[in-house]
Amino acid sequence: MLDDLDRALIHALHLDGRAPFSRIADVLGVSAQTVARRYRRLRTRAGLRVVGLPDPHRAGRSQWLVRLTATARSAQDIAGALVRRPDTSWVKLTSGGTEITAVIHAPAEEASPGSLLLHDIPRTGGVTAVSAHCLLHTYLGGSANWRRSAQALDARQRAALEFRETREDVRRPGPEDAPLLTELERDGRAGQGELARATGWSPSTVARRLAELRASGALFFDVEVDAALFGVRTRALLWLSVRPADLERVALALAAHDELAFVAATTGPTNLVAQALCRDPADLHRYLTRRLGALREIDTLETSPVLRTLKAASPALTPLARVRRQGAAPPPGGPWAWV
Repeated sequence: MLDDLDRALIHALHLDGRAPFSRIADVLGVSAQTVARRYRRLRTRAGLRVVGLPDPHRAGRSQWLVRLTATARSAQDIAGALVRRPDTSWVKLTSGGTEITAVIHAPAEEASPGSLLLHDIPRTGGVTAVSAHCLLHTYLGGSANWRRSAQALDARQRAALEFRETREDVRRPGPEDAPLLTELERDGRAGQGELARATGWSPSTVARRLAELRASGALFFDVEVDAALFGVRTRALLWLSVRPADLERVALALAAHDELAFVAATTGPTNLVAQALCRDPADLHRYLTRRLGALREIDTLETSPVLRTLKAASPALTPLARVRRQGAAPPPGGPWAWV
């Protein structure tokens, strides 16, 4: 489990994923060397990773949440094919291991992800059903992190670390920004020198463009970390149907629930999807029956247990993601399941 300093460091990175260790150390009242050492340990033992991600709306991208049902023999291969794709994130095995869910990132003008989805998937006939749900609006998730992973710092500490600069006069990400964004997807804390080598730009140009993208909201930083370290042992995707007139009110209510890490409006027979992170099955049952049960506007609810998360927020395939895909054991202390 995490100690107080670990939790404070994770919270600090949620507030500003690229904050210098020296600034984090000043806020936490420890040395910069201690912060750097804890960060390295969390990367190795807890799978901690800071990733830079473009805001889909400002980048002219759409996101589709895809559900595939497959035969038991082919599910792992299909999930592995999705993990390898550079346009996927949040690849999960759910519902007994025969259902796979994934987020597909596509150009905004793409009517559906069908052609993207089936490219590279093994032609084994193992897929028995496919449904695609366009993510229309995200109420919780993305730049808004899971509340229970960011409760360690007080208001003064949060104010000292939060990235606040805003600008509206910045051009949205274009093809010339692709190398920069790709490198940040792999490591959101990559140094200016690394980013300069990846882009072919000067360090000053990298710093200026990075500041512009962040200030406009076109780029944000997420923190990937094993939710089990926060006491989570039971995860589930929740597919909800809500009357359209009540959708906004219910979604905002759900976004305030500590048990949820993601809430979004979607197309399809269900119009809200959420991810629940609970201590155990009994905790999930209490949440479903008491908190969700109190919302009479919810007409139907389908619960899909998450067995394993094979790829997290970043589309970039990392060595640890390859280990998961191959079905080998993770590094000592490393996670199988993410937020």
